[in-house]
Amino acid sequence: MDFATMVGLVGGMAIVLTSILMGSPLSTFVNVPSLLVVVGGTMMVTLMRFRMGQCFGSLGIALKTFKSKLIKPEELIKKSVELATVVRREGLLALENQQVDDPFFTKGLRLVVDGLDPDFVRKVLERDMVQTLDRHVIGQQIFKKVGEAAPAMGMVGTLIGLVQMLSDMGDPKSIGPAMAVALLTTLYGAMVAHMFALPIADKLKARTNEEVVNKRLVIETITSIQEGRNPRVMEELLKSYLPQKKQADEAAPAPA
Repeated sequence: MDFATMVGLVGGMAIVLTSILMGSPLSTFVNVPSLLVVVGGTMMVTLMRFRMGQCFGSLGIALKTFKSKLIKPEELIKKSVELATVVRREGLLALENQQVDDPFFTKGLRLVVDGLDPDFVRKVLERDMVQTLDRHVIGQQIFKKVGEAAPAMGMVGTLIGLVQMLSDMGDPKSIGPAMAVALLTTLYGAMVAHMFALPIADKLKARTNEEVVNKRLVIETITSIQEGRNPRVMEELLKSYLPQKKQADEAAPAPA
C-alpha cells in the first residue's frame, strides 16, 4: 500500500474520532438511516453514471495502483542503459536472458527478441499504454463523481430529517436531538467525499502521470535498442523525460 495514502487515511480518521470522543460518546455520531442515505444513495447515483463493470473495476484499479510499487524513472533509465549495452555487445537475442521487474518492459523486450518490425512494436506498446491510461482515467472520474455525489446525498438526508422533524413538533425537547441526527448525513457526505473519494481520485491522477512517464521511457528504450542507438546517446534521450531538477542531479558528478 502507498505509504502516504495509508498515513493520510488512517491519520485523518484518527483525528476525527479523537475530536468526537473528546466531546461526546461515539454512539452520538452513529445513525443507520443517515449512513444508508449517504453510502447507499451515493453508490446508486454512481451506478447511474457509469457501467457496473467500470464501477467495480475502479476499486481494482485503485487497489492495484496503491499496492504495486512503481519503479523510479532513474532506476528505469539505468536498467535501460544496461540492456542497450548488452545488446551492443551480444546482440538482440541476449535480451531473452535479461530479467526486468516491469511487465510492460518485459513485453517490449519479448517483442524485440521475436524480431518484429520496430514500427509494429512501437504501435503495440503505445496502444497498451493508451488502454492503461484510459482505464485509469475512468477510475479517476468515478472517484471524482463519488466525491460530488456524497455531499449532495448528505444534504438530501439532512432535508429528509428536517422534514420529519418539522412535521412533528409537538415535543419541543425532541427538536434538538432530531436536528443533530438530521445534520449527521451532511457530516457523513463530507467525510466520504473529502477524506476518501476525492483524495483517491487525486492520487490516481498523480500515479497515472508517473506510470505514463515510465511507459514512455520503456517505449523509447525499445525503439533505441532496435535502432542500434549508442547507449550513452540513448541515456541522454531518456533523461529528457525527467524533471529539470532530476536532470541536473543525474548530470552532477559523483562526490570523490
